[in-house]
Amino acid sequence: MTVPRQAGDRRPARRWTLLLGLVALGTLFPPQAPTGTTGATGATIKDETFVTARTSGILHIEAGECFTDPAYSGEAAEVVVLYTPCHERAANQSYGFVHAPEGEWDPAALSAFAWRSCRRGFDSHWSGESASGLNFYPVLPTRETWADGDRDVMCVVYSPGGPMDGSALPPAR
Repeated sequence: MTVPRQAGDRRPARRWTLLLGLVALGTLFPPQAPTGTTGATGATIKDETFVTARTSGILHIEAGECFTDPAYSGEAAEVVVLYTPCHERAANQSYGFVHAPEGEWDPAALSAFAWRSCRRGFDSHWSGESASGLNFYPVLPTRETWADGDRDVMCVVYSPGGPMDGSALPPAR
């Protein structure tokens, strides 16, 4: 049953108060970026969803460059990654790019291709003891960037235990 509104009815004011309260909570606790998963040892494990081609700042990172984990920026009002000099204990380092084959958008096939390709690069740079404490993940094109012609997969190395001390790339041979 609908009750007609009476003069002085405060229900709309309560709704506005509730809405303003929710907005205030949103500014106190802004949305955070995904932080990967935590393995049995407490180390962060990053996957292909940790950073994507749509994460602000990622398209400015070149091979060999280091960058931060994604985090919400109040100034940018979105989740971003930032270039960081590798000697400043960076969280991630790009170690190369692979070009995915042309075709229709197929997230499962793209993910399999990216992991396989980045694994080859990781194994060629870090084998045995030099891989100790390091892991990798791919940064994939999204459906939207794929539609715009993006076929590049970025391969990224990181330390699950925390920031890396300098560049993880082995010296040139």
